Amino acid sequence: MLRNRYEQHYHALNTTTSHQKEVYYYDNEDSKKNVKSTIVSYQTLCHIAITIAGFFVSFFKIWYPAEVVFDEVHFGKFAGYYLNRTFYFDVHPPLGKMMFAAMGYLIGYSGHYDFGEIGGSYIEHKVPYVGLRALPASLNVCNVALMYAIMKQSGYSTLACVVSSCMYLFDNALVAQHRLILLDSSLVFYMLLTAYTYIRFFKLRNKPFSASWWSWLVAAGASMAMTSSVKMVGLFTVGSIGVAATVDIWNLLDIRNGLSLREFGKHFLARVVGFVIVPVCVYLFWFYVHFAILNQSGPGDLFMSPQFQATLENSPVSLLSIDIHYYDNITLFHPTTSVYLHSHEHKYPRRYENGRVGSGGQQVVGVHDPDDNSYWCVKPTKRISKDKRTPVRHGDIIQLEHVETGKHLLTHDVASPLTSTNMEFTVVPLEERYNETLFKIQLDDHANGNVWKTHMKSVKLVNIAGSVGMWTFKDKALPLEWGFGLQEINGKKDFIKDKTTYWRAMDVKGVDAREINLKKKEEKKEKPMSFWKKFLELQLRTISRNSGLNTPHPYKSRPLSWPIMKRGISYWRNEVTREQIYMTGNIFGWQLGLVAVLCFGTVVIIQTLARQRDTHAIQTVAIRQRLFRSAGFFWLLWAFHYLPFFVMGRSLYLHHYLPAAACCYLLVGALFQFACIDGINTPISARIMTLSTTGNQRPFTSMKASPSYWSYLIAFTILSLQFAVFVFLAPITYGSPGLTVEQANQRKLMKSWDLAFA
Repeated sequence: MLRNRYEQHYHALNTTTSHQKEVYYYDNEDSKKNVKSTIVSYQTLCHIAITIAGFFVSFFKIWYPAEVVFDEVHFGKFAGYYLNRTFYFDVHPPLGKMMFAAMGYLIGYSGHYDFGEIGGSYIEHKVPYVGLRALPASLNVCNVALMYAIMKQSGYSTLACVVSSCMYLFDNALVAQHRLILLDSSLVFYMLLTAYTYIRFFKLRNKPFSASWWSWLVAAGASMAMTSSVKMVGLFTVGSIGVAATVDIWNLLDIRNGLSLREFGKHFLARVVGFVIVPVCVYLFWFYVHFAILNQSGPGDLFMSPQFQATLENSPVSLLSIDIHYYDNITLFHPTTSVYLHSHEHKYPRRYENGRVGSGGQQVVGVHDPDDNSYWCVKPTKRISKDKRTPVRHGDIIQLEHVETGKHLLTHDVASPLTSTNMEFTVVPLEERYNETLFKIQLDDHANGNVWKTHMKSVKLVNIAGSVGMWTFKDKALPLEWGFGLQEINGKKDFIKDKTTYWRAMDVKGVDAREINLKKKEEKKEKPMSFWKKFLELQLRTISRNSGLNTPHPYKSRPLSWPIMKRGISYWRNEVTREQIYMTGNIFGWQLGLVAVLCFGTVVIIQTLARQRDTHAIQTVAIRQRLFRSAGFFWLLWAFHYLPFFVMGRSLYLHHYLPAAACCYLLVGALFQFACIDGINTPISARIMTLSTTGNQRPFTSMKASPSYWSYLIAFTILSLQFAVFVFLAPITYGSPGLTVEQANQRKLMKSWDLAFA
């Protein structure tokens, strides 16, 4: 809708001379108060009405289905771990899961159910699932309210606020995702809260260092940290606010703003405090709470180092770990492939099928179930009495004697059976080939204790003569006819940076480690691992695990397909009643959002070209600034929450687009205001009276958005279409009622949707 009438009316107002600065204010303060009172009342009523509608949409049949749905198998389980103080490992930060645990605690849930499989009955296992689901549903109601509040604080008309918040309200994907025991509702909540608090802070830019300015600055930083504390993708919110804050501080550096370098320095340091120090402290705080609660040994132990495991109560590692001494008989375990070092009387072939020559020596292999053939005696290479209990330390040179056959472990210049580039491992009589039987002990984390221990200290066994590390892999087993399908052990040349060449001693024959450690525990308490070491280790393990999440999944998708909604995700189905939950967005709303993104990009390009001709595509300064500052901020949020997924190698799913979809609806409302409503509401920021360059005061002039009949008609049409699609897809959003084959096929709005029963 063209705005010629408005442009003509305000063109003279926005023309400045070389002696005056362009500013706006209300000419009549009494008129301003009366108008504001009416607007506040009308806006507040709309805000309340939409929030109430959000409650009904989010909580409608929240008790159904009374079964585990999709990733509730994970996040419901994690709540139970917190309630039982049991350590677990997950790729997401702890805040969202702790919120479910807190809700479970408040409603009396004991954490007894393991959420074992999709479709598991909550009723049979007496799980208060409605209370747990009430948390994300309540946050979704808050999200609806925040959508409205963000638009309102950004200066948009009530009609534009209604458009954005109702588009969000009637989005099927957001409703389906945000009423289940999942993290996305809290992620979007904190993202929107971050945007809201930052806008409130930015509006006070003319009242710097006031109490309210500081309050909103700290609130924005804390909200930003809370977003990152729910999911790692919360860093996208951090990035978008970081860009906005950088642009803001760059503008403050402009000498035309009149700030001295001292004043600019104060602004800069304040933002460092608000946007760096506060978020870091908040983020660390939730991990501190995480470690404080999860102090019991649990399923997450296996992902962490032995030193970390030892800090957990009832940890098998702390009870079973003892020092290894010379002449101890030990088993050696390869944690990467879960096999034990083993030898037996069977020999390698003299010649392999491919014609290669073998040594014919005694086999050294990896087995999953250790026996007497899996024990090795640690022997010194210097004179040490057997009567003296001398511990083995990092850097020591040792020999390993196979206890059952009385031969030394050796690697030599013969190609291993399966890996011709690596060296074969075998054993030889005690008096033979001394130099080739020498191994150097290289302990992991030897700076924090250089004594070799069972369970806790991983070790690389480096052959001195061959300069190789003992290694194994599970991609291919030895032939059944002579190798019995066991795992090959070989010497790897590039072992130095390879973590898979670490082995772990598991037990010492004839020694009761549990009894020894219980006695030690009574005598003295071990020094705990510091918070910083635990935090750093968990972060590194999380990043490594996250990057490795690339297993096949039937509902994986790529980012390019998300805005056009090429495919959804089947969350749950009931074969008997033909009911299902199929997570897919409101196809009208998502594609309108995509149009909004493209339109804003087009406007930016046109404006850039116009500036090359010393003009503007949008002549009215106030409207131009509002469009590029506010709508530009929404576009920035969308871009940061969408585009980074294109460079991710991990498995991705449609629900990763939900934060970007919410930002899209903010942009839709902003462009609706620009295209369909005359004028804008201004000023919206705290303002101070400014002077012209001649020194004379010039009053501000107000503007007020003026929706027309056509504005309301277009808004009604947009929301009607959004609502119609929402209602039509409601059966696959709420999981009820069941659909016939014909009805299911009707709801396949795209041929690529793979609905059940269709």
